[in-house]
Amino acid sequence: METPYQNHIDKAEFDHVYEPAEDSFLLIDALEKDLNYLKAKKPTFCLEVGSGSGVIITALGMAFPETVCLCTDVNFKACVISKSTAEHNKVSLDAVNMNLCSAFLDEKFDVIIFNPPYVVTDSDECGGTDITASWAGGVNGREVTDRLLDLIPKKLAPNGTFYLLLIEENIPQEVISIMSKNGFKSETVIKRRNRNEQQLVLKFYK
Repeated sequence: METPYQNHIDKAEFDHVYEPAEDSFLLIDALEKDLNYLKAKKPTFCLEVGSGSGVIITALGMAFPETVCLCTDVNFKACVISKSTAEHNKVSLDAVNMNLCSAFLDEKFDVIIFNPPYVVTDSDECGGTDITASWAGGVNGREVTDRLLDLIPKKLAPNGTFYLLLIEENIPQEVISIMSKNGFKSETVIKRRNRNEQQLVLKFYK
């Protein structure tokens, strides 16, 4: 998978929108590692929740040009940048300013990707609509992630796959248990230590 062109983004924008970092590229690497699996699934409707600069969903769209790609972000500026990133890489993308994906009513997605706000913070730091929404994760860094986990059974297609990035402080085994109770199998696609963080990407499927 190609890494999307990003030089169109003014550096000043990263005062307001999450700048692609090691976690972003780990998720792209996870998708690349799973490329043959995804090709066999033939996804047609893909969603990234919390797209930030849009590099992850754009990378997926570049690998699957026939796929319909959507992204959401609670930060309006992130939606604008995500759309621009897709356009500069010749990917068709609809970017929707919303919290998670609850406003999609009947849609079901073949692939859902989430690089959540995973930093452990006080609960009152959660709920912003600016750049803090990209990192403030509340208790165990999981408050936002757990809200999406509740939506996945409704939003993921029966043959779909959900990719989620976590760090060890998020207690990944609890996430696996939550998803297992909803009938999902899980695998660790990739794991990497970045400075003081052990990052991993899990995938969930029926």
